[in-house]
Amino acid sequence: MGAGNRVGAARIALWAVVAALGARQIAMVLRTPPGERFTDLETWIGPEGVLHVAGSLYDSDRFIGTPFAGLVLKPLARSAEQSLGVAWTFGTLLLVAVLGMVAARALPGPVSRRTALLAVPVAISLLMLSLPVRNTLHLGQTSVIPVLFVLLGCFRARGERSSGVLIGIAAALQPTVLLFAPLLWLTGRRRAALTTGATFAACSALAWAALPQDSWTYWVHHVAGAGLGARPDSLANQSLHGALLRFGLEGPLEIALFLLLGAAVVVLGLRRAVRYARDGQLLLAVAVTGCVAVAVSPTAWQHQLLWVLLAVVGRVGKRASDRLVWPAAVVLVMTLPGTMLLPNVGPLVLVRDNVLLLAALAAACAVPFLSRTSPYWLQPVPTDYARPVAGRWRRVPLLPFWRRVLTRPNLLLELLLIRAGYSAYSQVRTAATGGRAAAEENARQVVSVERFLHIDVEHWINHAVVRSDGLEAFFDFYYSSFHFVVPLAILGVLYARRPADYRWARSSLGFATVLALAGFWLYPLAPPRLMPGLGYIDTIHGPQDLGSPEYGALTALTNQYAAMPSLHFGWSLWCGLVVVLLAPKLWMKLLGLLHPFFTVCAIVATANHWVLDAAGGAVVVVAGFGLTYVLAGPRRLLQPPSAEREPSASSAAGRGGADLPAGSAGSGSGTPSGSGTPK
Repeated sequence: MGAGNRVGAARIALWAVVAALGARQIAMVLRTPPGERFTDLETWIGPEGVLHVAGSLYDSDRFIGTPFAGLVLKPLARSAEQSLGVAWTFGTLLLVAVLGMVAARALPGPVSRRTALLAVPVAISLLMLSLPVRNTLHLGQTSVIPVLFVLLGCFRARGERSSGVLIGIAAALQPTVLLFAPLLWLTGRRRAALTTGATFAACSALAWAALPQDSWTYWVHHVAGAGLGARPDSLANQSLHGALLRFGLEGPLEIALFLLLGAAVVVLGLRRAVRYARDGQLLLAVAVTGCVAVAVSPTAWQHQLLWVLLAVVGRVGKRASDRLVWPAAVVLVMTLPGTMLLPNVGPLVLVRDNVLLLAALAAACAVPFLSRTSPYWLQPVPTDYARPVAGRWRRVPLLPFWRRVLTRPNLLLELLLIRAGYSAYSQVRTAATGGRAAAEENARQVVSVERFLHIDVEHWINHAVVRSDGLEAFFDFYYSSFHFVVPLAILGVLYARRPADYRWARSSLGFATVLALAGFWLYPLAPPRLMPGLGYIDTIHGPQDLGSPEYGALTALTNQYAAMPSLHFGWSLWCGLVVVLLAPKLWMKLLGLLHPFFTVCAIVATANHWVLDAAGGAVVVVAGFGLTYVLAGPRRLLQPPSAEREPSASSAAGRGGADLPAGSAGSGSGTPSGSGTPK
């Protein structure tokens, strides 16, 4: 297939993804009960909405828009009652699609033909997946409109006057958007800046004339809407003001600190935005200014944070291998909840609770985006790729475009991906419930098979361990403590010392884990400790009331029927095999095999798994290694051509591969090296 055909096929596939995401959103609206969808929209223009009630818009805290927004929405209230639902969703999705097209066509040049063809569906897909757009669609908010008006004013409007009018209307709907007027002024678009200010003033004056009491309430009593909506110290408010309140500051001290920090962010952020705009990166300048507006706004709710996603267009890093770090971090932060990105551990909780604000501040003030005049803008330091040794079968590797990288991946990106991947695994594992009856029936099948094979030793081992306090304490501790520690330690050592082997080992572990999820879905299985009448003793969790459909708090935290295959044993076996394949000393290999041995003893002794669960864990691990071999080729690699031309130690150090031992790269002769192909 030629390059043009591949791009065409990719484009069709991406537009199919866009259609699927849109259809999914419409289906979610149709499945949501009327009282639970468009909650904000219902409180505004529904039959009992505030726009129908005589008196002030702000008699309750349900309406948080500007008086101008209320003035615009009031005439639409009666007709909107008939269009709540699919029509509103269609309209919002249409705005999102237009926003994606405008953003994709505003990418700083030069842009390759492939990028130009694929950018629009990619941009629309990212927007639909983002938390702000999903929140907007769920609540029935209008926060996509100010962002769209700003982009239209900056990139599509004809003439400075029309550009200023669009941005001024956006500012009348969301006041902090007025920060774009200084950006326009400082980049030489002074007529557009003046028109923006004039339009904002005219719209606000019109609202004052029509709704004087509401305007006084919004601008003066509530300080530009700062006191409306949810509590300003709630996690939903991702602004500096909200973060300071969550840190326990309040009163004049908090206000003074907020004003001081806000002024610093405005000055630094606008200076950066002006620099990027003059550099020809106007879309990045718009994103940076929007991130400044998010940070310094008294309240910045989740549906108003779309500016942060636009910052994905900035290029960061001198090396080609670092180019995906910033966009991947932005996409993860803007599409996944904070609980999936960071664990609930001590200081990380503060980062997790303010991760959207931190992303906005980073884009506005800290991330060193490259200038288009940088020599690394178009030609970053290339990545060294190695050639895999030919496989035993002619078609291996099955994916020849899966290039093998010698250098270690970016640590921040790797940690984010591992955390997000594990969170997704945990959620899928928890959702893979097949019901108690099916799980117990499958457990009886497992018991029958084990009796036939004469390997039903769980009951004997469980009771023998319980009779020994020392063994019970040891296996309880081993089961609870080493499941995560050992795999993470091995990955850490490989990352630091053997980057190429780290990528290979990580891929095999990922494949094994995904295959295990299929087992949890297809074969729910009750562990021995949850089988009534068999006499097993749960040494870790203690006695449970098996007569109850639920078994206490543990059931709410995890799927207790996700037992086949056993990833406790599977991950430990992966550790043992990796150590055997890569450790340089015999005693290290033997020590590595002790971990799966102790783990299989622990899962049986604590009544958490059947023996056949361990066998299932072994199957998915072997399949994970096999998939890595088939798709990417053998673990052994040939030295890349660049390394053959520059075999010096300094060259290896420049690649980040000076510590690569035999088995990760060749010696420069073009002959294979290493300890063999994984089986």
